[in-house]
Amino acid sequence: MAHFAKLNASDIVERVEPIDNSVAPDEAAGIAFMRSLYGEGTEWVQTSYGGSFRKNFAGPGDRYDRARNAFIAPQNYPSWTLDEATCRWVSPAGPKPSPAHEWNEELQAWRLP
Repeated sequence: MAHFAKLNASDIVERVEPIDNSVAPDEAAGIAFMRSLYGEGTEWVQTSYGGSFRKNFAGPGDRYDRARNAFIAPQNYPSWTLDEATCRWVSPAGPKPSPAHEWNEELQAWRLP
């Protein structure tokens, strides 16, 4: 199964559509198919469910960064920075210690609720 992200004029993902690999054996064929359904003026970019290319699987609201050739989620908090290797946002305090922890932007620390 191939997946294609529809971009708006600001390169923000509006939707992600799956396409059978027989219809989209490569990106160009997938884009042509999506444009036949949604209009020639629409912008589509293939995304990888496993993140094997373009860093991350696209989701609505994500931005396609053409320079990095990557999909990037919205920034979680103002203090978080983008990890260039993964194109994911990271906290200044490191990874989340456990699923129960929540980020406290004022303290810039992970806290238990």
